[in-house]
Amino acid sequence: MLLRTLQHSEPALWERATKHPFLQGVGSGRTDSFEVWLRQDALFVSDLIEFQSRLVARAPRSAQRILATGVVGLVEELDWFDAQADRLEISIPAEPLQATRAYRELLRQLDTAPYKDALAALWLIERVYLEAWQYARSCGAGGRHTAAISHWTQAEFVGYVMALEQRVVDLNDHGSVASVDVLRRVLVCEAAFWDMAVAGDPA
Repeated sequence: MLLRTLQHSEPALWERATKHPFLQGVGSGRTDSFEVWLRQDALFVSDLIEFQSRLVARAPRSAQRILATGVVGLVEELDWFDAQADRLEISIPAEPLQATRAYRELLRQLDTAPYKDALAALWLIERVYLEAWQYARSCGAGGRHTAAISHWTQAEFVGYVMALEQRVVDLNDHGSVASVDVLRRVLVCEAAFWDMAVAGDPA
């Protein structure tokens, strides 16, 4: 199983991607950098919409519905971001920071990667995101970010992540195993994104 392979081969990187101090701070209500992260994640979601829309077009018919459903969900996510920005009185969009630009470049490279790698990368992006916010939820009440934590751990999102995972498993069962190197690059980008939320732009 790809997930176990990643967890065993990259334990420190997996820990940074799913149990980052930023997430602990959000979960416990002790962080001042949530707004920085929110602005950048809104940019990332826009990039992900573009990537996933193109992935729908080259996916086999059996996977197109779940991928298209995910695109619609991402568009709705941007509406949710706008509502949060109004609540927090911050402006969206913002200029992309280095970690956001690096993730954008990875998504662009995935456009020309084999379908099996692009699909597995999308699944891992969402799986890590889900586990990260489940960890944040486990760290405390969440304070003013309780609504955000609940939003990203709701049952509908869990179901979507599991549906993507099943498509990856189906490919694996037919001998199309995704590149572990590609998945490791996803973990690197995820960890860097949390780092950015805390430290800002190193450039």
